[in-house]
Amino acid sequence: MEIKILGPGCPKCKKTEEIVRQAVAEEGIAADIEKVTDIMKIAGYGVFGTPAVVIDGEVKSSGKIPQKEDIKTWIKK
Repeated sequence: MEIKILGPGCPKCKKTEEIVRQAVAEEGIAADIEKVTDIMKIAGYGVFGTPAVVIDGEVKSSGKIPQKEDIKTWIKK
């Protein structure tokens, strides 16, 4: 599983990364987590509000900090 946290490095983006890492650890999921700060790459996902979470190429959330329970739902396949 590939998870990308999109954002320039603002406090909300850092909090989102922290929550994603917690959810992945709690669920015992093997995932590559990458922080994407390049504005052009972020725009390439069609995301204009950060933070955003992309799981396996699909944008799951943008413009807000997602709830940990939502992330757990997204990463369970």
